[in-house]
Amino acid sequence: MSGNKKNANNSGKVRGKSVLLRHRKIVELVKSLGFVSIESLSKNFSVTPQTIRRDINELTEAGQLRRYHGGAGLPSSVENVAYTARKVICLPEKRRIARLLAKQIPDYASLFIDIGTTTEEVANALIHHKGLRIITNNLNVATILSENENFEVIVAGGVLRSRDRGITGKATIDFIQQFKVDFGVISVSGIDSDGCLLDFDYREVRVGQTIISNSRKVFLVADHTKFGREAMVRLCNIREIDALFTDRRPQPSMSKMLSEADVTLHVPNEESDVD
Repeated sequence: MSGNKKNANNSGKVRGKSVLLRHRKIVELVKSLGFVSIESLSKNFSVTPQTIRRDINELTEAGQLRRYHGGAGLPSSVENVAYTARKVICLPEKRRIARLLAKQIPDYASLFIDIGTTTEEVANALIHHKGLRIITNNLNVATILSENENFEVIVAGGVLRSRDRGITGKATIDFIQQFKVDFGVISVSGIDSDGCLLDFDYREVRVGQTIISNSRKVFLVADHTKFGREAMVRLCNIREIDALFTDRRPQPSMSKMLSEADVTLHVPNEESDVD
């Protein structure tokens, strides 16, 4: 009996050490890559996806990682997840959000579209519209929309960021201030519980504020992982936008805040949006 207990204790210690080792290696991988999917972690450590999800949950609770749909990233308020990782995080959700927003943009409208992977999906969703006039500081958006010969695409000048082809700076702000458009389409890195819209780059935020000031209506696109996510630069309060497009209904307190501020909430599965 005592021998069986000793063996069980030793076995538990071995399993505990292997879990801790796996946790450490998971954190190291995320730090080096910015984002790692559950599928790749499962293959890398030869464990089930359920085991990896449990690992990620434990590491998230410990503040070492941030859980995302399909994987894990870093929990930083000063540095964003790498662009290549953001391209795949919540991609199906971003596409549903984009399709939903595209339904609200009429043909022959004018609009700003800012930097962001979700706004790039909005560009894809708008490609079959007619007669749009788009001003953007995102070269990826410009490239996508230039495929429609019926569009006029205007690219703002400024400093080009190689990591995501976004354009920022004073020249960008000065350029955008020349226009007044029907719709401003913006994205953010985080939405605080008090309604503050947050991002990581103050130069990008300054451009976003200019877009808001020069748009008759402002549409925000943000998937569910943005709610409660921390970032250090304040863009504005969510009360300053006209509509929020997201993939899941937010917490009741946020929904109440939106309702009181007369911000229209659009959620795909509540509006018969299907893949």
